[in-house]
Amino acid sequence: MNTKPVKIKPAKMCYEHIGGKLGQLLALTFAEKGWIAKKNPTDKHFYITDLGQIEFTKLGIDLTDIKAESL
Repeated sequence: MNTKPVKIKPAKMCYEHIGGKLGQLLALTFAEKGWIAKKNPTDKHFYITDLGQIEFTKLGIDLTDIKAESL
């Protein structure tokens, strides 16, 4: 019997959001691909770009649960 612990990479949740390194890498990748952006570099929050809406939908992500906001 193998008692050696299995190493897994965590996908941490912070409240209802993906947190930790995975969340950081996803945000960085989505920004680099132009799927999310900031109006100004100093802004705290991102918005989903038109390209992002297309690409997230291709991945099967239903964006209709995200309410539009004024930025």
